[in-house]
Amino acid sequence: MALKITLKAHEKMIIDGAVITNGANRCELYVENSVPILRQKDILSEKNADSPARRIYFAIQLMYIDEENLPVHHKNYWELVQEFIQAAPSVLPLIDQISDMILKGQYYQALKMAKNLIELEKEIINGAHEYA
Repeated sequence: MALKITLKAHEKMIIDGAVITNGANRCELYVENSVPILRQKDILSEKNADSPARRIYFAIQLMYIDEENLPVHHKNYWELVQEFIQAAPSVLPLIDQISDMILKGQYYQALKMAKNLIELEKEIINGAHEYA
């Protein structure tokens, strides 16, 4: 069964590593096989990977869309995770869940969990600001 994707005007997405930009009108695409797909709202640019949690998300994103360089992206992920855990040990349960998904090759699910990590990071930072 094909995956139906409706794109807004000028919306971007990544399909199997290729950046696709829609034209001026809304359109429907049907993806007939299983390939990595990220909609614009889920794509994080390297420039916007400006916090530890966002850098982890970006590393997972690269694992998902750039299988060719998977060993490099895994290495970066594990280094980023170690630094994050040292700075905020309370994130360990969530990191464990994300890492389990990565080890199973479930990169899209790991990306969704990494969004929770970004939110948790915001809460930690906001909590630290309350005591400053």
